[in-house]
Amino acid sequence: MFPSENHSNGYQQVAAGMGHSHRERVRRGTRRSRASASAHALRVCDQPQPQHHRPPCTDFDKAYFHSYSHLGIHQEMIKDRVRTDTYRDAIMQHQSYIAGKVVVDVGCGTGILSIFCAQAGAKRVYAIDASDIALQANEVVKANNLSDVVVVLHGRVEDVEIDEEVDVIISEWMGYMLLYESMLGSVITARDRWLKPGGLILPSSATLYMAPVTHTDRYSDSVDFWRNVYGIDMSAMVSLAKQCAFEEPSVETITGENVLTWPHVVKYIDSYSVTTHELESVTTKFKFNSMMRAPLHGFAFWFDVEFNGHAIASTNYHSTTSFIDNHQMNGSQRKKRTNPNEALVLSTAPEDPPTHWQQTLIYFYDPLELEQDQLIEGSVTLSQSKENARFMNIHLEYTSGGRSYVKESVMR
Repeated sequence: MFPSENHSNGYQQVAAGMGHSHRERVRRGTRRSRASASAHALRVCDQPQPQHHRPPCTDFDKAYFHSYSHLGIHQEMIKDRVRTDTYRDAIMQHQSYIAGKVVVDVGCGTGILSIFCAQAGAKRVYAIDASDIALQANEVVKANNLSDVVVVLHGRVEDVEIDEEVDVIISEWMGYMLLYESMLGSVITARDRWLKPGGLILPSSATLYMAPVTHTDRYSDSVDFWRNVYGIDMSAMVSLAKQCAFEEPSVETITGENVLTWPHVVKYIDSYSVTTHELESVTTKFKFNSMMRAPLHGFAFWFDVEFNGHAIASTNYHSTTSFIDNHQMNGSQRKKRTNPNEALVLSTAPEDPPTHWQQTLIYFYDPLELEQDQLIEGSVTLSQSKENARFMNIHLEYTSGGRSYVKESVMR
């Protein structure tokens, strides 16, 4: 409790939106929890609050939040040691920013990051989640005797009320292909509503990459299998097999051996300045030269996020030319981080330890045979679906060997 202040200690409940996820996924699973579905939320205190724009809570939103009430999704994320250990390390690395300060955890899920912040000495942590998992998070907080520090708020970031500015925002907002499920918008809302000038956001930045890939085994397993099945010619199934296997983006794990070139930066995001508008549609042009002779089966996408103090974020991002050229600026190619020790990084790259995000692959229906140094150029546009902003439309145009191609897909 907060005996000297007019704060509630613990769980604030609102009517939860119900629904069902649009697709039950065995491998992919709906990935994000979250802090952006009930249309009603209780305030932490009864003082008048400034008015702000509150977007409507759609049926898609309600289904999305409801999907995160299932424990299995949270277990998968917590068991991802790369993810969870990196966040805990980031919190302890920034303990001087957190100790004695007020923190908001956007999309708190089971409350694990909120508890890490409390263990780092936070004065108060507002743990916000629109999913019914907030009920269990509140019980976890009580079981760990942290109800006097961690306040669980059940509702959307757009709807809940906090009667003070905060020093730190932490969130594990990243979806497949970084932007899938559009949770970053909730972090932006929290930042614009509550973060003090000079406050800290973890992670401080994110970068989405793409690269051409070869994956003969995957293509053979999905397509060539049908050419001879127990001695029977089933090649009539090949066209349907290609459509079933490659029509939509595929979340799977590849290795550095599958990647044909240095990756290209699709989008760099600064958590302190990014706007919701710039996330509605992201377009980049790319040029690759294949490092080897191999069939080109598609493009892979992955991301990394960095955890920097605000002072570092405001200076180093614009001070080291080679670091910007090779790593951060949209449209560039990343070759090597200038100083791997200058920031704590959570990476989902093929050459790094695997995470539950894996990589996202856009496969072609038919591979292209590449020669070494052959040019592949084109553009890709990632845009929020008008039907459901949590879906991602992918429009890919590419040219190689004098022929041009277009591939469109939806990540839903």
